[in-house]
Amino acid sequence: MKNRYLILSIALVVAAALLLGGCGGDKKPAAPAAPEKMKVAFVYVGPVGDAGWSYAHDQGRKYLMEKMPDVQTTIIESVPEGADSERVITQLAEQGNKVIFTTSFGYMDPTINVAKKYPNVVFMHCSGFKTATNVGTYFGRIEEARYLTGIAAGKATKSNVVGYVAAFPIPEVVRGINGFTLGVRAVNPNAKVKVIWTNTWYDPAKEKQAAVSLLDAGADVIAQHQDTPGPMQAAEEKGKFGIGYNTDMSKMAPKAVLTSAVWNWGPYYVKVIDGVKKGTWKSEQYWGHMNDGIADIAPFGPMVPDDTKKLVNDAKAKIVKGELKIFAGPIKDQAGQVKVPAGTMMADADQLSFNWFVEGVDGTIPK
Repeated sequence: MKNRYLILSIALVVAAALLLGGCGGDKKPAAPAAPEKMKVAFVYVGPVGDAGWSYAHDQGRKYLMEKMPDVQTTIIESVPEGADSERVITQLAEQGNKVIFTTSFGYMDPTINVAKKYPNVVFMHCSGFKTATNVGTYFGRIEEARYLTGIAAGKATKSNVVGYVAAFPIPEVVRGINGFTLGVRAVNPNAKVKVIWTNTWYDPAKEKQAAVSLLDAGADVIAQHQDTPGPMQAAEEKGKFGIGYNTDMSKMAPKAVLTSAVWNWGPYYVKVIDGVKKGTWKSEQYWGHMNDGIADIAPFGPMVPDDTKKLVNDAKAKIVKGELKIFAGPIKDQAGQVKVPAGTMMADADQLSFNWFVEGVDGTIPK
């Protein structure tokens, strides 16, 4: 019996000690659960390794993650424009993404269609013109950067033929060709910009071959509105020069690339997500100038002379200050007709619907 009482007493002491230990003392309270990360998705028309458009957007996404570690991102790459994109955008909305960036012109109608079904999701469409309560558009005035690269091309050409490998005949691409041509002709009025259409965004072989055709036709500088460095590589192989696009393409063709018109999406992505978090985001059509930092030019290649660098840098400073408006009159079309009179400025709506080429362009816009 004594042993029984002894065992019982010990058990009671141990139980009391455990109870006291669990009620306070040095034990730390359980850490609160980490807040759920905000889910954000990106839809790309090409692979992120394209060294061009999709790569530039993905660099912006990485910048967003670096600045906002409480954001979780998803990417879907190489999504064809059309029905496939609508399916992908729907899937991303179903997965709980609060913001979805659709980064190609051909995603415009699919984005609008999906947005109607998911009113609590914010959709941001790059380069389009259709909006809704929960759909905004965004782009930058890359034609300002193209104007500057046009100055570099106009100074570099000896044949006075500058080739331009163009994607699709949409206003965005036409506007870029026109801005570039105005830059070329500002320093070399005798130069022509010869355009070839590929009807592709990402087709390395086809885009490179288009550049070869332009080089064979007498071009000694190649510019592009494409997502691959193929045209720059064609220029290098022929011992000629090139103007890259989207990112600094000098790594892919170091002997050819004079400079590139480049995108810097990161700060804008941070701004959008910050607005959504704070509840201040509203649908808008954002079209940023160079002074926003969204569009710029890459460093010059070693073959660019100092006098050209000065011309470009002086023009850039004027654009950033608002002193140089590249679509200010007088501007003539290919037939020599004045389309923008002296002393006037082309309206944004007209720039966004560009369907004619400026004087100096050798090419047509397919209907």
